[in-house]
Amino acid sequence: MQKIGLISDTHNYIDDNILSYLKDCDQVWHAGDFGNIEIAEKIAVLKPLKGVYGNIDANDIRNIYPENLTFMCEDVKVMIRHIGGYPPKYNPETKKLLLEHQPQLFISGHSHILKIIYDDKLNCLHMNPGAAGKHGWHKVRTLIRFVIDKKEMKDCEVIELGKR
Repeated sequence: MQKIGLISDTHNYIDDNILSYLKDCDQVWHAGDFGNIEIAEKIAVLKPLKGVYGNIDANDIRNIYPENLTFMCEDVKVMIRHIGGYPPKYNPETKKLLLEHQPQLFISGHSHILKIIYDDKLNCLHMNPGAAGKHGWHKVRTLIRFVIDKKEMKDCEVIELGKR
């Protein structure tokens, strides 16, 4: 069983409030737009970190984190990509990767809109944790915590971090 902290779009901002919600997790996944390497380092010191780069991330992030990441967590195949869209409105490259990799969980960021949607056509749960940072048009900063236990994804918590 793994408790996951899922964040995205920190845009150079992380505070103790965000880190306090992540400290009880087994792993943290970042869906891109870290902003700078210091954000990744602060998280990675706390918990094991998986992530992808986003459109604002420079080479310091891009040299460490890939554009697309596919891996197993417990018995669930996970795919993370910053700019991906959502069911059924995936961008063409994401749709191609989803059909190729056939994950049970697809995570994206970029929109700053928190969404958790099941895609019946692809048999895949989509999560976008919204934006944890203060840059952008969103009004409330958010993250998600959830559990993966063998093949089951459960105990999902949407956490509001306060106003942007």
